[in-house]
Amino acid sequence: MKNNYSRLKWVALIILGGIFFFLSKAAHAATTNILFFLQQEVTGIVSDENGVPVPGVTVTVKNTRRGAVTKLDGQYEITAPANGALVFSYIGFKTFEVAIDGRSEINIQLEEDIASLGEVQINAGYYNTTARKRTGNIARVSGEEIEMQPIVSPLEALQGRMAGVEIQQRSGVPGSAPIIRIRGQNSLRNSRDDNGNLPLYIIDGVPVNSSPLGGSSLNGTTGIDPLNTLNLSNIESIEVLKDADATAIYGSRGANGVILISTKSGKSFEQKTQVEARLYSGVGEVSNKMELLNTEQYLQIRNQAFENDGLEPNQNNAYDLLVWDNYLYTDWQEELYGGTAEITDLNLSVSGGNATTSFRIGGSYHEEGTVFPGDFKYSKVTGGLNLNHRSKNEKLQLNLSLNYGVDNNNLFGSDSFISDALTLPPNAPRLYNDDGSLNWEDLTWDNPLANLQNSSNDQVNNLVTSLGISYEILEGLTFKTNAGYTNLYRNQKGITKKESFRPDIRDSREHSSSERTNIRKSWIIEPQLTYSAKIGAGNLEALVGMTFQESENDNLRISGDGYVSESLIGNLEAAESVEVTEYINIMYKYTALFARLGYNWKEKYFVNLTGRRDGSSRFAPNKRFANFAALGTAWIFSEESVVKENIPFLSFGKLRGSYGTTGSDQIPDYGFLDAYEATPGPGGLYPTQLTNPNFSWEENKKLEAALELGFLKDRINLGVSWYRNRSSNQLVGFPLPSTTGFPSIQANLPATVQNTGWEVEFSSLNISTKDFRWQTSFNFTLPETKLVEFPNISQTSYENVYRVGYPLNIALLYNYEGIDPETGLYQVQDINGDGNFSYEDRTVIEELGRQYYGGISNNLSYKNFSLQFLWQFVKQTGYDEYFSAPGFISNQPENVFQGIADGELQQASQNFTAAIPYSFARNSVHFISDASFLRLKTLGFSYKIPEELLQNWKIEGFRLFLNAQNLLTFTEYNGLNPEYPGGGSLPSLRTVTGGLQINF
Repeated sequence: MKNNYSRLKWVALIILGGIFFFLSKAAHAATTNILFFLQQEVTGIVSDENGVPVPGVTVTVKNTRRGAVTKLDGQYEITAPANGALVFSYIGFKTFEVAIDGRSEINIQLEEDIASLGEVQINAGYYNTTARKRTGNIARVSGEEIEMQPIVSPLEALQGRMAGVEIQQRSGVPGSAPIIRIRGQNSLRNSRDDNGNLPLYIIDGVPVNSSPLGGSSLNGTTGIDPLNTLNLSNIESIEVLKDADATAIYGSRGANGVILISTKSGKSFEQKTQVEARLYSGVGEVSNKMELLNTEQYLQIRNQAFENDGLEPNQNNAYDLLVWDNYLYTDWQEELYGGTAEITDLNLSVSGGNATTSFRIGGSYHEEGTVFPGDFKYSKVTGGLNLNHRSKNEKLQLNLSLNYGVDNNNLFGSDSFISDALTLPPNAPRLYNDDGSLNWEDLTWDNPLANLQNSSNDQVNNLVTSLGISYEILEGLTFKTNAGYTNLYRNQKGITKKESFRPDIRDSREHSSSERTNIRKSWIIEPQLTYSAKIGAGNLEALVGMTFQESENDNLRISGDGYVSESLIGNLEAAESVEVTEYINIMYKYTALFARLGYNWKEKYFVNLTGRRDGSSRFAPNKRFANFAALGTAWIFSEESVVKENIPFLSFGKLRGSYGTTGSDQIPDYGFLDAYEATPGPGGLYPTQLTNPNFSWEENKKLEAALELGFLKDRINLGVSWYRNRSSNQLVGFPLPSTTGFPSIQANLPATVQNTGWEVEFSSLNISTKDFRWQTSFNFTLPETKLVEFPNISQTSYENVYRVGYPLNIALLYNYEGIDPETGLYQVQDINGDGNFSYEDRTVIEELGRQYYGGISNNLSYKNFSLQFLWQFVKQTGYDEYFSAPGFISNQPENVFQGIADGELQQASQNFTAAIPYSFARNSVHFISDASFLRLKTLGFSYKIPEELLQNWKIEGFRLFLNAQNLLTFTEYNGLNPEYPGGGSLPSLRTVTGGLQINF
């Protein structure tokens, strides 16, 4: 009985103990839950190891998506549970976690982690990656490197900053479209109006037409850049996809590379409303002018010309000698493009959010004057909205991006100003009479300011909007849809008055007008399914999606003549005759199925497979679809134990490679159909295009191998890439004999273009102390473009343009033989001895263009001061600036005077017979020169006013800055624009701007 009682006692004690234990646990859990639901405000300051505040640090509540961002003074404020934990993360610093423990103020110091810079998120198009994990070649420029530059197009900001990306600014006229090549020229189609070599532009996931808007009064040789209407201050980053692994997922659209532009969004949810205002203004002037003959030298050459020709000058052939003032000197470059262009830029943005929604809205105004005479200017107004929303359970995500811009310029006749400035004799008459009227000097010349009587206005309205919706169906499985719409409307109106012509021919002219309208509209929908999961020791990422896109382009040109009054010019109803000179309506449809499969094992071995099947309406039904795919791999060998143990100074090492195919359908629409146009008379049609339903896609095979190294905890980084791209099955207009009645037919030529090259990228953190920091980056590209195969090229017109085994950028030239001692004129070799000079005699092959290019930049900061500068360098050859033969009524470069005297140049003559050998010599190596240049592309200086001085004004940040563009250029080139040698175009402007930025 006693034993039973003893047993019952112990059982009771155990039961009571268990009850007490569970009650205590329940009480603790209840207390924990109460503390968790008990929210409080936590504030503090985040600084680095040196005590310097760090702005932009992301502060989140652990295991939630609630977060905040530190201000310019490093302060943050967040609502969090009393027993929760805060996580602080920022690129370049180690992630830091701290328990709250009921505290209302938590100040922390972040430890620098240079290796984490490899974790910067990189936009790869349909997915994101990092520099460390990427298997493809993706170059990135951040918005901070773009927004302060006094430029119009964001592409200009990439000059000298990216390996393998060649951007050539052909004109300094604001808004002019640059030439852009990513790893060279792939297509034999090389005209400005053809997309054969243009990359794909994508803004917030929406593709936009990258073709320049041609036919502009702005500059007829370049057109208008369609990216001009973007607000540079609204750009978060620009990524350029180059190799097959990066571009194959875009299939046919990625053959020439892809440029991804991401705009800014609200930084985080539950963010305090923040306002940022920036203003700068400054001036610009032409960065280079030519040394031309003065009046004395010019007249001496002109008199020599008549003496050499044995002719007596008269008022018809020598009005510059007998009528014009021989003691007058005018620097026509100073008169016609020596002005100062005023620049003003204003930008304002507001961002904020709550627990489920964040937003950013902004606008800007940019205005530039010109260096030409007259009251001309370029301006643009932009607006942008980015809205992010998520459901409370965070399964549903929405993102809306809207960018709208209005681009406006009234520049007219810039080409004529440049031509006149270079060729007008230095003793040409004054521009104005004493009464202020234009001076026609007894009808002996065309006054270059006559164009100011005319006017032009070119306006572009551009809308780019996108909507992304995603929903997490299961853990790791997400369905999302990206949709976009673009609408570009361009209207150009030009007016030509009778008064712009010389008085003696004015009565035979009429007032006239021209109007051009371009409309580009497109929509795109891309449903996608993504899946990610941990499998074994690795991570799997999968993506499958479809693309449905439709584009419509309308081009209309109308001219009107015979207006009876100046006030009616431009009103087509008042014109005596109206003619529609062009009307084109084009519909383009495109569809695709794409997929990606990526796997990495232990963050050391990476494999990325991409594939796409494209369909395009530009091909006949039997050739409409094509398949493209790529494989990318990477091995981070620095994670191997043998490397860690034996090479301790190597902090990062990666080998990567890729191979794949992309394609191109960038040809005119409906090229596979017969085409007809109406005859001038009623009821008739005549054929303009022959049918060919059998041409198919171009194919671009891309191969790359690369090595990436980091030393001393990634303070020093080096990347070397080798690439080879082969573009075959070339889509071109195959020339036809004139007897067919058609100039060409769309077809595939059996030609192969090969681009190979080396790219080197280097960066270093030279010094990093409490007060001073110095970073350097360098890039270098050694490219080569070659025509490796073209069977039967001799049977095509391309025989006079290209040579198999040679680069595409060659000139076929005559063999220069010096100066004929009997005539004193240039002579070139007649190879076949037939007495005529033709392409059969052009046996000298000279490579033009860029042999290598790159840039080196430095960023330095000392306390609140910072300095950034970028040097751009280009090694290239090109044509000299074009001038008429010495002795004609046209100015010449200054070196012509001494060259004639020394017998190195053709003697002066104003006889037409002297112009013929001169033109032959122009097409010889004699007029090819070194056009290399070294340019201080950008220079920026800023000062941040200490936060303690701003506290009483409720201002979070105040910064003063000074920026310069194209400040110095060193070159041996004698022409006007070394960036576009021989083009006779306005050089890039040298600009200096200053301003301020305020954050509230």
